[in-house]
Amino acid sequence: MTDNWQSAAAQRRLAKRHAAERRFRALGLGSIIVSLLFLAILLFTMAKNGLGGLSIDFILGSDSTDATTAGVWSAVKGSLLTMLVTLALSFPMGVLAAIYLEEFAPKNRWTEWVEVSINNLAAVPSIIFGLLGLAVFINLAHLPRSSPLVGGMTLALMTMPVIVISGRNAIKAVPPSIRDAALAVGASPVQTVFHHVLPLALPGILTGTIIGMARALGETAPLLMIGMRAFVSTPPGGITDPSSVLPMQIFLWSDEIDPGFVQNTSAAIIVLLIFLLAMNGLAIYLRNKFETRW
Repeated sequence: MTDNWQSAAAQRRLAKRHAAERRFRALGLGSIIVSLLFLAILLFTMAKNGLGGLSIDFILGSDSTDATTAGVWSAVKGSLLTMLVTLALSFPMGVLAAIYLEEFAPKNRWTEWVEVSINNLAAVPSIIFGLLGLAVFINLAHLPRSSPLVGGMTLALMTMPVIVISGRNAIKAVPPSIRDAALAVGASPVQTVFHHVLPLALPGILTGTIIGMARALGETAPLLMIGMRAFVSTPPGGITDPSSVLPMQIFLWSDEIDPGFVQNTSAAIIVLLIFLLAMNGLAIYLRNKFETRW
């Protein structure tokens, strides 16, 4: 009798667990469907309104007050230069900071304070970084306003905490046996990190870089503060020339009264999405290329 009761109780627990798993799977599937539905609506709306405006003249043209002659090349080149500056500053500094904090920094209150500060910086609103860039890079350092240099430096400040956090997690995920084996054959701690640990952690670091750069590409608030809202009719020749970026160009066109800019805005959004997919695709390719399984 007792055995039958225990068997029935076990079956009820198993049935409840299976029911909970089914609800969880249904909830997860529903969340994915809702997300894809919103994405499909966005893509359909942008394609409906903007595909008619995509042309070689639109892509290679510069900003203009006339909707029929306005183009996005100035903004595309500005975004490219800004992202290059952001990547050139945030990636090496973020990776080196992650390596130091995870492998070499002593465990004391100072490093704990630094770690907490980095975690808090990753959650700071982006406009705060814009104010910081305005105060330090423009008002204090007198760097050229509305330039990809200042925009990239400001976005690098915003992106670096994300890279540091993801880099530390990726380095921590490398098995300790890798370090022990390298040290056992005579490698120094620095050689162990840069020759063995870092290559294995690189895919995880690149994942965090993808997230940080994708966020930086779509930001407008920090760039508003450093003057990249200015009307720029010619493409920038370098990182110190005045320029705009794609999100800012979309923001400016969406505020225009001329109905012709509705089509230009949607077309510019399509160009921004293609730019984002190309950048992420390259990063994902590099991540998969360097990925090592053990």
